[in-house]
Amino acid sequence: MDLSEALPLGELAAAFAALPVFPLFDTAYFIISVLYLKYEPGAVEMSRKSPFASWLCAMLHCFGSYILADLLLGEAPIGYFSHNSSVILATAVWYLIFFCPMNLFYKCVSFLPVKLIFVAMKEVVRVRKIAAGVHHAHHQYHHGWFVMMATGWVKGSGVALMSNFEQLLRGVWKPETNEILHMSFPTKASLYGTVLFTLQQTHWLPISEANLIFFFTMFMIVCKVFMTATHSHASPFAPLENLICPVLFGSVSSGHPSHHHDHHGASHEVSHPPPPPPPPAKSKEELNEGTRKRKAKKAE
Repeated sequence: MDLSEALPLGELAAAFAALPVFPLFDTAYFIISVLYLKYEPGAVEMSRKSPFASWLCAMLHCFGSYILADLLLGEAPIGYFSHNSSVILATAVWYLIFFCPMNLFYKCVSFLPVKLIFVAMKEVVRVRKIAAGVHHAHHQYHHGWFVMMATGWVKGSGVALMSNFEQLLRGVWKPETNEILHMSFPTKASLYGTVLFTLQQTHWLPISEANLIFFFTMFMIVCKVFMTATHSHASPFAPLENLICPVLFGSVSSGHPSHHHDHHGASHEVSHPPPPPPPPAKSKEELNEGTRKRKAKKAE
């Protein structure tokens, strides 16, 4: 039985899933994406020194997820740039945020109440992209669960997964900021969301796609708006992960015994340095000279 039949919000969810994302929601997505680019250290200076590099970084922030998804599915990675209206809209947003006189546009869209509205609208686009990625991969690989999950994941968090490449365009290399090693909340949420959409697409999750889009979008909006309003980076998944991960994957150990022994030995050597080398033996002439001095002092 489909759970959507028992849900009173079925019609609302269907109407919500049918909402077009262009141009209103896409504009909000581009605004928040380019805002995050401008927050990066040195991004403003780069826009003055090399506007083309700044524009490329902005396009990666806006369309990086489509590029990665096309690469995974063996399609042209610049295929999405054939949508002239989207590229022109994203370019206009980039220009206004970086080059508007007196930073008027930036001040308006970065004003917290306005920014929270755009953040909520961006999550609407993110969930639609996850669902569209899973559906697209399912059309080509009917039984490829991992292909569907990979495509939906990069559709939802492709910008973050391409962050190291985008940093190279800005002349920055920070491999320690790899998004796979240190997943942010949107990346984790996109991963969990694509699992749900894959299960729904393969009929293992008894819920309609419209209802899943609606409820997962509401979850993402609440979490992201709260985190943005409170400037929090704590993941809502952390309490559950702290319970499950030690059971499934073990806890993080303090170090291997051999390493501990090596460190202990090194600290022991530091706390007790070796004794200084003995002074060189005196020659026979020096001994005789010392003896004569002692005898002269005794005579005096």
